[in-house]
Amino acid sequence: MERIWAPWRIGYVAGPRAQGCIFCETVAAGDDRAALVLHRAALGYLILNRYPYNSGHLMAVPYRHVARLDLLTAEEAAAVMGLTSLAVQVLERAMEPQGFNIGFNLGRAAGAGVDDHLHLHIVPRWVGDTNFMPVLGDVKVLPQHLAETYDRLAEALAATGAVPGG
Repeated sequence: MERIWAPWRIGYVAGPRAQGCIFCETVAAGDDRAALVLHRAALGYLILNRYPYNSGHLMAVPYRHVARLDLLTAEEAAAVMGLTSLAVQVLERAMEPQGFNIGFNLGRAAGAGVDDHLHLHIVPRWVGDTNFMPVLGDVKVLPQHLAETYDRLAEALAATGAVPGG
């Protein structure tokens, strides 16, 4: 089995935790672009990951603060999956990835950096998108700034008929 290592994330995963919930606070901040909130729906939202595995790494997040998948209502679970589908459409339109990793990291042992507010990762992938830098240099090279990625995805989101941030 081939393994993909992400050693640059250990500082975030094992580092000190801020008080409060980053997902609840971010969505309440009011400036969606600065907070990297790409789209809001009735029961959840899409947000760019500030510590992305790859450019375009989005997360589908329910508004309600729950830690476990089984605590979501059927409507919330459907909303998260709908947001995930929208994210895939937007990423395909904006970035033309060759594949996706989509999933939950449930609990610290599973790699959840935030384990008390459920969120689904949508990571666009391209053949050969890993190289020696993370292994030898403890650095992940991302080819695009988060603000530029946000703008590119917001344009693709608008092309789907959805409203960025709204």
